[in-house]
Amino acid sequence: MERGKMAEAESLETAAEHERILREIESTDTACIGPTLRSVYDGEEHGRFMEKLETRIRNHDREIEKMCNFHYQGFVDSITELLKVRGEAQKLKNQVTDTNRKLQHEGKELVIAMEELKQCRLQQRNISATVDKLMLCLPVLEMYSKLRDQMKTKRHYPALKTLEHLEHTYLPQVSHYRFCKVMVDNIPKLREEIKDVSMSDLKDFLESIRKHSDKIGETAMKQAQQQRNLDNIVLQQPRVGSKRKSKKDAYTIFDTEIESTSPKSEQDSGILDVEDEEDDEEVPGAQDLVDFSPVYRCLHIYSVLGARETFENYYRKQRRKQARLVLQPPSNMHETLDGYRKYFNQIVGFFVVEDHILHTTQGLVNRAYIDELWEMALSKTIAALRTHSSYCSDPNLVLDLKNLIVLFADTLQVYGFPVNQLFDMLLEIRDQYSETLLKKWAGIFRNILDSDNYSPIPVTSEEIYKKVVGQFPFQDMELEKQPFPKKFPFSEFVPKVYNQIKEFIYACLKFSEDLHLSSTEVDDMIRKSTNLLLTRTLSNSLQNVIKRKNIGLTELVQIIINTTHLEKSCKYLEEFITNITNVLPETVHTTKLYGTTTFKDARHAAEEEIYTNLNQKIDQFLQLADYDWMTGDLGSKASDYLVDLIAFLRSTFAVFTHLPGKVAQTACMSACKHLATSLMQLLLEAEVRQLTLGALQQFNLDVRECEQFARSGPVPGFQEDTLQLAFIDLRQLLDLFIQWDWSTYLADYGQPNCKYLRVNPVTALTLLEKISREVRYGKTQRPAEDIQEREEAPVSLRGGHSQR
Repeated sequence: MERGKMAEAESLETAAEHERILREIESTDTACIGPTLRSVYDGEEHGRFMEKLETRIRNHDREIEKMCNFHYQGFVDSITELLKVRGEAQKLKNQVTDTNRKLQHEGKELVIAMEELKQCRLQQRNISATVDKLMLCLPVLEMYSKLRDQMKTKRHYPALKTLEHLEHTYLPQVSHYRFCKVMVDNIPKLREEIKDVSMSDLKDFLESIRKHSDKIGETAMKQAQQQRNLDNIVLQQPRVGSKRKSKKDAYTIFDTEIESTSPKSEQDSGILDVEDEEDDEEVPGAQDLVDFSPVYRCLHIYSVLGARETFENYYRKQRRKQARLVLQPPSNMHETLDGYRKYFNQIVGFFVVEDHILHTTQGLVNRAYIDELWEMALSKTIAALRTHSSYCSDPNLVLDLKNLIVLFADTLQVYGFPVNQLFDMLLEIRDQYSETLLKKWAGIFRNILDSDNYSPIPVTSEEIYKKVVGQFPFQDMELEKQPFPKKFPFSEFVPKVYNQIKEFIYACLKFSEDLHLSSTEVDDMIRKSTNLLLTRTLSNSLQNVIKRKNIGLTELVQIIINTTHLEKSCKYLEEFITNITNVLPETVHTTKLYGTTTFKDARHAAEEEIYTNLNQKIDQFLQLADYDWMTGDLGSKASDYLVDLIAFLRSTFAVFTHLPGKVAQTACMSACKHLATSLMQLLLEAEVRQLTLGALQQFNLDVRECEQFARSGPVPGFQEDTLQLAFIDLRQLLDLFIQWDWSTYLADYGQPNCKYLRVNPVTALTLLEKISREVRYGKTQRPAEDIQEREEAPVSLRGGHSQR
């Protein structure tokens, strides 16, 4: 039983699988049926599958047969309808044939009527031709009447055209009439009259454009300026298409038809009314201002009359004369920019007219003639600009002049004139511009340095702090951490000078715009000018401040601090120039800034001035010294003048806290040496002929005060006793005389470790001669043998000195 059930289940499963395969075969494309059939042959029941397939085919055949039986009657009906249509078509054909036969029969009368109409039209044409012959003389009379009217209204160009038509078109057709012969005799007189009047119109035109050439040039330069502004806008946006007008488009704006007979084309002025043009939003074309019809009329008239060469020679001669007048600059042109502008406008106006004549006439002027005029104009213009620009001392005027020359060159370049020499001349003016800038900035630096208070900038709020840091690149973490109020180490002239250097760089950059220079050339020009500003202008200004008579030590100290910070800012100036020119400093041939050298030199000069100033102050205090060299009293304290001097030095060196250590140490050592030298000179001066040991003791107290000042370390950084060495000569000399230690001095003299090594024998002998014998023996309370030793020592010193 179980086997029977299993066989039955397998049989059902096989039947379901065969059914699925049959459905897949019916619904699958023939090209893809291979895998399906393969699955059948891979199994073991392909025989049963074939039976299933045969059964399915028989079923489909029965369905097809049923469908054909169902549609057979419709097919029979369609054939029956088609046979009926064939009979009706034959009837229609017969009707069309009959209708055509009737139409042909009825049209015979119409054909006869058309032949009669043809004959009538032929007769009508013959009659019209006869009328034309009869009225042939009427147009001649009308043309002659029109000619006389045109002559009376001074419309000479249309009159010449009418005369040509009359002579060459109408009169030959009726030449056998008597009145036509009279007309022929008057034609030469009429031609001569038209020729004279047209020449008069040309003279008026030339005079008019000479007077109004500046207005023409002004309009042309405005157009060029507008085009340049438009080009700049286009360069800043994605370029869809070129916005520059071609020269051909420029000429179409005033394309005047020579055959026009409108009243405007008949005017003789040559210049249209443009009084209100400046109020319009759009500047009119330069050639819109000019009515060239007098030139065209005169040229055509002379060409027709066979005198074109005469007309060309006359026109060129007159325009050459006008060119010389235009190129003559006014004597006061250099005083204002308007003088230059008017000069350029006249030149541009002249060449705009000539360029238009060149392109709108055939041979009146040629390229060789234009080039000759332009070469003359270029040489005279450059010479005039060189002469007059040399008088300009205002850099703003020079910059405006440069922009005007660039606009002048760009305007003429649009019309095809070579302007390279103008740009070469601008490079010469650039050097002059740099000089005027340097003079201007010399005054700016002088005002900044004169108005500065030479004290650190106080800061009371974060806003002020950020403002100063924004003006000058300064970073100090310790200063940032300090609470407000606080002070910057430098004074106000540091950010002001730094910003003015940047303004100078901007001013140099402005001149380089539109000169068609490469970035490297612009960078080189800016760096060279900036170096001149630093090494010459700013350096001289700093030196003048440092060398002023009334400058104090505080100001000098602040100048050293300021120049130190300015020196550090030079790298930021390098970066600033690199950013605006896009030329890396590592590029070959890139000029380096010399700011570091400038500020170092200024700082060294200030340091030297500090040393000199300190010495002068010391000399002023020493002038107050009033020693009683003959006193016998032993003093107990230092002299008042020296106490004041020491107090002054302490307060002065306290200001040196922000100075570099070496500067403060050098200043302190220089002051101490100068003080020691001055005290030595005071002791040995020739006016002091003799002195007592009491006076020497008082002098010793003053020297001890100086030594105490040196030991106190007024300036940090000195090694132990280094500063005291400045007074070692005085100390050893005073110890020798106060202790009267001549035996030691004489015994150790010349040895490297001598106790009185720094005592010069000449100095010792000079001082010894000043001490009188009475003072030495009258004021001392020593034993007799000591007195004897003192008597022998000077004698030995004198002897030794005499031998040496």
